[in-house]
Amino acid sequence: MRECKVMKEIRGKNAVDGAGVHLVRVLGRSDTKDFDPFLMLDSFDSKDYRDYIAGFPMHPHRGIETITYLISGEIDHQDSLGNKGKIGPGEAQWMTAGSGILHQEMPQESERMLGFQLWLNLPSMEKMAEPQYLNIEKEQIPVKQAGDVEIRVLSGSFEGVKGVTPKYIQASIYDILLSAGGQIEIPVNPEENVFLFLMEGDALIEERRILSKTAVLFDNGASIKVEAPADADLRFIFFSGKPLHEPIAWGGPIVMNTDSELMDAFEELEQGTFIKHK
Repeated sequence: MRECKVMKEIRGKNAVDGAGVHLVRVLGRSDTKDFDPFLMLDSFDSKDYRDYIAGFPMHPHRGIETITYLISGEIDHQDSLGNKGKIGPGEAQWMTAGSGILHQEMPQESERMLGFQLWLNLPSMEKMAEPQYLNIEKEQIPVKQAGDVEIRVLSGSFEGVKGVTPKYIQASIYDILLSAGGQIEIPVNPEENVFLFLMEGDALIEERRILSKTAVLFDNGASIKVEAPADADLRFIFFSGKPLHEPIAWGGPIVMNTDSELMDAFEELEQGTFIKHK
């Protein structure tokens, strides 16, 4: 089968969310069809604590999973179910909002805040699943070293190196570092939607230089090839997941399948009946 070709490129745009957090919004509502089952992708990259210290105070989620991964920095979190913890450098949190949760994420002052948060859609039959956390500590993210390439496998597997196994969408996520001039060919599942996010540095793909903070979506094929320019290192995140092909009704932090389900969720928030599991 042939090599995957670039189908779409989306350069992240500066945005403000939460209580005043400055971030780069990469994927959003208009991208859901092409990137299914991935919904939203935000990137954090700042050396100024004032860009993020206001954080994301208590807010609801339903119908999705959120994956937060930090390369550097620290985020404290807690929720309405009594859970609390910390995400540190090289760690991740895979949160299943399911039927509904209220939580907050508060970045702490650090030399640099670098990472991302991804929203992953839940299939209709799992939208109201019981909320849960999968905390992924640094030791749970295996590293494969091959010459000038370093791959951290958050989920899925790469050449026999296995990360965590998600409960619902079996998405594969890798954090890949290429030294200047280095290159990699990544085998992919042609039944899945595959994209990269260029976290740090530009990439050479199909002999073109694609700028940092860009999401690159590929068409169906057997593998993708990525190269770091000769003048700089490259760090990018690889995402792959099987599309759901389900209708999406998206309202703020809640993603359901129909408008009526969305209205029910917001009515329950007003009535204080939003939380189903305690």
